[in-house]
Amino acid sequence: MTSDDHLAELNPAACPTVESLNVIGTQWRLNVLYDLQDGEKRFNELKESTGASSRTLSQTLDTLADYGLVTERSERADPIAVYYSLTEKGEALESVFAEFDAWAREHMDVAEPDTE
Repeated sequence: MTSDDHLAELNPAACPTVESLNVIGTQWRLNVLYDLQDGEKRFNELKESTGASSRTLSQTLDTLADYGLVTERSERADPIAVYYSLTEKGEALESVFAEFDAWAREHMDVAEPDTE
């Protein structure tokens, strides 16, 4: 029995929340999803903005694509350009991130981001 199975027995109402956090809740997945809220980005742009290694970012993007949160688009150029963006399902997380931001500002020592 996994810990998720055990939780389902104890509190079935918590299961969707736990499953959702299991899907998006890793450091790299959260960073990529948050970063893609600004729109489509190339692999190297995501690599630079997240600080992930190529291997980690590639695995993260593949996992997010498997969950239907991110889509990939390639352009035939020299070199080939690969772009990533949120799917409709991924875009639906924007309000979740906004709520997390609001909660963090209220309950944690988190500064407002510089907008300059």
